[in-house]
Amino acid sequence: MTAHSLTNLERALAQSKAKGGISSTPAGGQQMCGDIDMRIARDGTWHYMGSPIGRMPLVKLFASVLNRDDSGDFWLITPAEMCRIQVDDAPFTAVEMTVAGSAERQVLVFRTNLDEIVTVGAANPLRVEINSDTQAPAPYVTVRDGLDALISRAVFYELVEIAEARDDGSADVLGVWSSGEFFEIGSLGNA
Repeated sequence: MTAHSLTNLERALAQSKAKGGISSTPAGGQQMCGDIDMRIARDGTWHYMGSPIGRMPLVKLFASVLNRDDSGDFWLITPAEMCRIQVDDAPFTAVEMTVAGSAERQVLVFRTNLDEIVTVGAANPLRVEINSDTQAPAPYVTVRDGLDALISRAVFYELVEIAEARDDGSADVLGVWSSGEFFEIGSLGNA
């Protein structure tokens, strides 16, 4: 895909949005573009042909048609085209957290690097994966439709500050409440 094609994709997205919205579900009439030289870095920066995309409205427009298939591939799906892109980790980054209430009535709300607002709960769970090589935690929140946000280190530290210890029957765990659900963010082990 050339820079000219990127402009065409942007134009098609804008026209579709003006006509009443963009469907994230393929209708079957899209042209398959295959892989394009677009990548979302681990920090949430979108790149095209190796350079960061500096226009935030354009990035938000692309993000509005971002999908993930069952095999884990990421696609930009417009009414006219389907293009596979590369994502280093998660397509979004959680850059801010607000907390309302406390204990079981607590509600956690994250803002992503693209200003999407996510309330943690059953539909948007929080999880922490541990890197098997480094043992470093990688915290995520589901934003929508199988798309996750990597929680930034600073925000994760805020999350740890409000966490509470709880015995789950086999071990002591550290976790947080949101929307009436308890989300484990780490194990304390047995002392």
